[in-house]
Amino acid sequence: MSFLHPEFLYYMLPPLFILFGLLLTQKEAQATFFSSEVMDRLRVSANTLTLKARNALFLIIGILIVIALAGPVIKEGKIEIKAKSADIMIALDISDSMLATDVYPNRLKLAKQKALEFLRLAANDRIGIIAFAKNSYLVSPLSFDHEAVAFLLKNLDTNSITEKGTDLMSMLEVVNRSIKNESRRYILLLSDGGDDSDFSKEIAYAKEHNITVFVLGIGTTKGAPIKLPNGEFIKQNGKIIITKLNEKIADLATNTGGVYIRGVNSNSDIKAMLHEIEAKTKKKAMKSEEIEKYIPLFYYPVGLALLLLLLATSSMSKRKSVHVPSMFMLGVLIFGFAPAAKAGLLDFVDLQEAQKAYKNQDYETSAKYFDNYAKKSESGEAYYNAGNAFYKQKNYKKALQNYKKATFENRSDRAKNFANMGNAYAKLGGEKNLQEAIKSYEDSLKLQEDKEIRQNLEAVKKALQKKKEQQKKKNKKNQQNKENQQNKEKKNSKDQKKQQDQNKQNKQNKQQDQKNKDQQKQDSQDKQQKQQNKQEQNNKEKNQERKSQKQSDEEKKNQEQNTQDQNKSKESKEEKKKKAEKSFQKLKSQKEKENSKKREKKALSQAAVKDMKDKMSDAEEKKWLKALNSQQNSYLYRLNKQKAMKEDLNEKPW
Repeated sequence: MSFLHPEFLYYMLPPLFILFGLLLTQKEAQATFFSSEVMDRLRVSANTLTLKARNALFLIIGILIVIALAGPVIKEGKIEIKAKSADIMIALDISDSMLATDVYPNRLKLAKQKALEFLRLAANDRIGIIAFAKNSYLVSPLSFDHEAVAFLLKNLDTNSITEKGTDLMSMLEVVNRSIKNESRRYILLLSDGGDDSDFSKEIAYAKEHNITVFVLGIGTTKGAPIKLPNGEFIKQNGKIIITKLNEKIADLATNTGGVYIRGVNSNSDIKAMLHEIEAKTKKKAMKSEEIEKYIPLFYYPVGLALLLLLLATSSMSKRKSVHVPSMFMLGVLIFGFAPAAKAGLLDFVDLQEAQKAYKNQDYETSAKYFDNYAKKSESGEAYYNAGNAFYKQKNYKKALQNYKKATFENRSDRAKNFANMGNAYAKLGGEKNLQEAIKSYEDSLKLQEDKEIRQNLEAVKKALQKKKEQQKKKNKKNQQNKENQQNKEKKNSKDQKKQQDQNKQNKQNKQQDQKNKDQQKQDSQDKQQKQQNKQEQNNKEKNQERKSQKQSDEEKKNQEQNTQDQNKSKESKEEKKKKAEKSFQKLKSQKEKENSKKREKKALSQAAVKDMKDKMSDAEEKKWLKALNSQQNSYLYRLNKQKAMKEDLNEKPW
């Protein structure tokens, strides 16, 4: 036998022995005043344990409890525990076709969510990540650190790789190179299937290298256009391309021993895929550890300690006797320790007084007594009596409150209570109260049939019908009064409008007369002004004619002198022009030669740019330029050889 926790024995047993050693050696208080012979004569023998014997039992109980805490066990043997795991590589398609939004939020984001959920569910498996488009890249090798793998997976997007296309063969080659020395390799492929209709090469390669492919199809057969982050759609030959889920990729899964499942927005597909992978994968032992197997024995000392405790406490000596009155103890047991009974011992006196007051028609005092007793005892009968007392006082609201609190197990008492509630509602009056009274009477009649209650029910129904008819008549009268009032208001409004229109017309006539007067004054003033302007204009024309006559005479003289000077300078100007023309022609010929060379260079550069644009789409060109200009280091590692870019006019730009 051994102990799982021997520290309890080392640290708890010594102080326990010291404590009980002091208790066992301690004398009784009476021994300081009397000798042992006197104490023996004074003591009455009750065949009980002595104080020392009882303390010794408590000491043994404490030792047994400490032994139980130490965990006594018997070694049964060793068990070997092996940790098994499967190596699974997640292949994620990050080509531009994964940006289609036929699934929410798009194919790539949904595929990443599926992969993250798979990492969470497959906690005991080694998992790696491969991203692929035209070429394949290792994002994370096989690892048990799923948090690090998830971090790398979250940062993947279509901008991580700048090549178009979906090449599954390159992905299989990367898996073959990254997982070595394994008899069987497993891939979870998250893709829309690309555009290939024949996967015979990929199937043959997977079979040759013992690769099992599990495919989770992302997308729908209806498809959707590919929307880039800038809001544009990918086009080919000027038309928007619709990419659809290629379900022929299921051949790659079924022919390699795997399973094909079409993805959905919930996690049921990834759970089903994990179940299929666990059923078909062969897990290998990663670690093994031997663990000791024990038979626990703690319940033996615990059981013995309980038995000794029972013996020690059942043989207490009777050193003091306390006499308590029996009636007082009975009252303490009944009223002191029963939480449900809150009434006092002498409350029956108040009940008698309440009943006397009720008989003497002193309903106020009766209601007070019954109400106080009901609040203390929470008795249904007390609430019922209080309600009756309030009803006699014509305080129907308080009566209803007490009737509602009254509860009875007997059907007849409950029927009476409902009947009294109906009476109180009927006394209050009003449509709502009368309807409540009808309900209360009906509840009472369901429990017990009674003629008086039936008559009350019929009377209340008739009263309710009369009130409804009276209310209808009042509503009709009010409606007529409203209509008459509206007609009067309409007439008054029409008269007011007529009066306003007449006032407006008078104002407009006055304003028109005033305008006509002003216009006549203005016309007379304009006539006078025009006559003055004509006279001034005539005077100006006469002055201008005089000035022009003088200027013409002077110009004739100047022209004669200029003609003489021009004849002299013509001869010198002609010689200068001939020299300037010769030099200009030389410069012109040189510039034409330079311009022809520049045009040839531009034509060559434009042809090269056109060739590059024809080979790749607009989206691919932007990604290519972005990758060339970026100075960040990528965490993706290409394990397969770079494939030559062949010009294919029919290849789709994703």
